[in-house]
Amino acid sequence: MSKINYFGKTDVGLIRPNNEDTFLIKPDIGFCLVSDGMGGAAAGELASRMFTETALEVFSADNDQSEDNMLEKVKKTFRSAHERILEYVRENPHHQGMGCTAELVAFHEHGFLIGHIGDSRIYRIRNGQLKQLTKDHSLVQDQIDQGLITPEEAKSHSLRNVILRAVGINENLALDILKGKTYSGDLFLLCSDGLTDMIDDHLIGQVLYSDIALPQQTEKLIEMAISAGGKDNITVVLAEIL
Repeated sequence: MSKINYFGKTDVGLIRPNNEDTFLIKPDIGFCLVSDGMGGAAAGELASRMFTETALEVFSADNDQSEDNMLEKVKKTFRSAHERILEYVRENPHHQGMGCTAELVAFHEHGFLIGHIGDSRIYRIRNGQLKQLTKDHSLVQDQIDQGLITPEEAKSHSLRNVILRAVGINENLALDILKGKTYSGDLFLLCSDGLTDMIDDHLIGQVLYSDIALPQQTEKLIEMAISAGGKDNITVVLAEIL
């Protein structure tokens, strides 16, 4: 399997009193993730942490990094975390509405696998081109798809934070799975909406195209989101195929 360079960081931002985002990087078992909690301060933090802890348990179960096994681990992570959050809410009904968005990238000998739910995002730089690999599970994205509003109008829409899918919210889990090959030089960005709500893709691309190292790219993206208002927690994880 290709050697992969990782770096990640999270920041509380300028407005929120606590950080409901979590991230995890595990080079030894070939995956990384970003999760953004929802449902109130304590509950949001707990939900995103549950997802992260579940992923670590699932991926640490064995050392098999074949494509089939990694795919099953991605699915099991989301399924188990979903059930774990629902069970917690049943036992603690005052935390009703608790859940999280989640982005997970797992690497195997032939390429990558993505699990995606919510409005956090995964991008990839390849051959100097930035591409958003995931599609937001949000009300405004649904309206964009129907031609009811433009992407520009979505940025200031009053309901732009309404999420249609999340881990631990509805009984049925609707998970997006994406897969593809990896090539030397590919750079994957996993981020919470605290980044993408503050700065547009063009500015994100400019940072990721630059020759500075991953830690400096990560710092720069977070600094730009804070300078633009820092209205939410900001989490950035980068994974570069060497």
